[in-house]
Amino acid sequence: MNGAATRGMKLDDNVVRSMARAKVFKENVAPINSVDFTTSGDWAVTTSDDDSIRVYNCLAGTLHRTLYSKKYGCSTARFTHHSNNIIYASKNGWDETIRYHSLHDNRYLMYFKGHRESVVSLSMSPSNDTFLSGSVDKTVRMWDLRTPLCQGLLRSTGPPAVAYDPDGLVFAVSYSNAMRLYDPRSFDNGPFATFIIEGPRFESSHIKFSPDGKNLLLATNEKLVVVLDAFNGDQRHTFTNLTNNYSIIQEASWSPDSQYILAGSSDGTIHVWSVITGNEVAVWEGHPGPVSVVKWSPRASLVASGCTNLVLWLPTPPTSDQQQQHT
Repeated sequence: MNGAATRGMKLDDNVVRSMARAKVFKENVAPINSVDFTTSGDWAVTTSDDDSIRVYNCLAGTLHRTLYSKKYGCSTARFTHHSNNIIYASKNGWDETIRYHSLHDNRYLMYFKGHRESVVSLSMSPSNDTFLSGSVDKTVRMWDLRTPLCQGLLRSTGPPAVAYDPDGLVFAVSYSNAMRLYDPRSFDNGPFATFIIEGPRFESSHIKFSPDGKNLLLATNEKLVVVLDAFNGDQRHTFTNLTNNYSIIQEASWSPDSQYILAGSSDGTIHVWSVITGNEVAVWEGHPGPVSVVKWSPRASLVASGCTNLVLWLPTPPTSDQQQQHT
């Protein structure tokens, strides 16, 4: 496996259809509940319901290190601006602390206490050391890695999903079939825009701005993935051809060029759609169980997805016949 070889590769429908399993890791004994890449795309981290934190070298396609959080559990891991540091939430049912963790020497750098129920969403600002957390306690909190004190609080009417835009100038909060946009400098004044999402009631599981900042992606605990225009809230696409037989928390992700979306399904498949046409481009098969986490590398045509196994996907080289057809 050579993850570096795909950097700069232009994505198109044929490349997306050619994606295949390049590496399968089977070390986990319980479902993977989060995956994240460094900004460079060189490293990935996963957390699992087996209390493990695993770090992967994406260039070599190898498991680099395994750590454990046996006492507190772990979920929703996010890299900070340093490739050796992460923030993550507890998952033991009695501790709601967010931990700032050094992967290099396996020690805690800071604890962030304040939530009264499980933290289900974390988003690191791309421009500074602040981050957002959303909790089942129906609050959003703003933090700074340099201090354990909460920097701000918003209340919601449902478990909120949170996300910063690519420049760190805006953040979004989604709950109760609505998307709300805030200015981080004056969030206590309320949202400057609110977009209502039509359809049956759902809980937001993940939201993400597209890398170009033009659209918002919303994944839910139902058979539903929604794409909104980030400026006016127009509902550009609604994808419902997923299976989610267990109402599991499912994730969706943008391609680095903002042209494709992928999402996991409870039948072990991954669906990929074109943002331009709204059409389904491919369905990847290769997981023995529900796919609850998916993420496209920010710097390469590499995708990570997880059930109990972690799978790394790469494009397959075209055959000689395919090369002749394009000449």
